[in-house]
Amino acid sequence: MFYFLMDLLGTVAFAISGVLVAMDKRLDLFGVFIIAFVTAVGGGTLRDLLIGNTPVAWMLESTYIITIIGTVIPAIIFREKLRYLRKSFFLFDTLGIGLYTMVGIEKGLNANLLPVMCIILGTITASFGGVIRDILCNEIPVIFRKEIYATACIVGGSSYFLLRKLPLGDEYVYLASILIVIGIRLVAVKYKIALPGIYKTK
Repeated sequence: MFYFLMDLLGTVAFAISGVLVAMDKRLDLFGVFIIAFVTAVGGGTLRDLLIGNTPVAWMLESTYIITIIGTVIPAIIFREKLRYLRKSFFLFDTLGIGLYTMVGIEKGLNANLLPVMCIILGTITASFGGVIRDILCNEIPVIFRKEIYATACIVGGSSYFLLRKLPLGDEYVYLASILIVIGIRLVAVKYKIALPGIYKTK
């Protein structure tokens, strides 16, 4: 139940980030819903396909669709208030990658994958909904820029396997790893920490 709740919280966070991007692009109601939907389930869909969990989770459990609809409608109704929150997209997106990294790792563990594969799976789960969102909205995906994004997922995922060696409850390890992902992303943006580029500036 705990892990399912974390999954739903990640769905809400990413759905809101999708709504915010879609509204910035002035998409119609259908467009807003589609962007919110692919942002929320895109990474999880790819994850499930990679590990052979088909039909994918949102097709088997209607709770995901209901959660997305229940998130999109209030977000549209209160869109003006959301627009006043200048950093709301960043915050919801950051919360989403923290939650979904651990959801992906948990799925990998259930599939008996090696820790490194679980970390990759967690990073894919957290990142690729945003990749699809940005491509559909004609933006260069954040993961392909210099920003610390996927790196935060990798570090947080690695921390999970290190923390499991400590005498801590599974839920505490899970939450601590989520906070590590979120913390790294917040610190990186606040202090403008980025990966080095490979091209010289003109």
